[in-house]
Amino acid sequence: MRNHYIYCPRCGHHPLTDGIPIGDTHARQYCSQCHYVVYDNPRVIAGAIIEREGQILLCQRGIPPGVGRWTLPAGFMERGESVEEAAAREVMEETGMQVEIRSPYSIFSVPPTNEIYLIYCAAPIAWDNPPGPESLRVAWFCIEEIPWEEIFYPAIAQILQRYFDEGLTGRHGVYSGSMETGLIHFVS
Repeated sequence: MRNHYIYCPRCGHHPLTDGIPIGDTHARQYCSQCHYVVYDNPRVIAGAIIEREGQILLCQRGIPPGVGRWTLPAGFMERGESVEEAAAREVMEETGMQVEIRSPYSIFSVPPTNEIYLIYCAAPIAWDNPPGPESLRVAWFCIEEIPWEEIFYPAIAQILQRYFDEGLTGRHGVYSGSMETGLIHFVS
């Protein structure tokens, strides 16, 4: 279990119990007094592939972990926003670019880090602002120029490679899978 609370978030009882709560099927932390269950569900990361004239926009990370490494503009979804809103917000925060979210591209599970990546294809609308503090810089790359050895997240490297393998034709399948296996479900 990833999150270990010392006190129950509902009633303040200490300590919480590790085990399978009554009526549940998975081991979790729970309160033996008020029966509150602490769920450690996956975190959603939303982002976008932005293409222009055969090139993809990447961000060089300016914050830990992986300072100086490259990735797609993406980040954690916030409470109260749709996945599409989260992807557009993350692009704006990390690149300064306003985009139109067009279509889903990849639904990618990363069980070891308890994360789900939802990556969209997006088109630039305006680029009037500089990158935010999470990015050292942003740059356009064609496939031959991508610093593959400097891509921070293995999931992002796999998504980029698949995107380029599809040929930058504008016809992309929607991928659903994980680090080990996956399928292209349909081609638009």
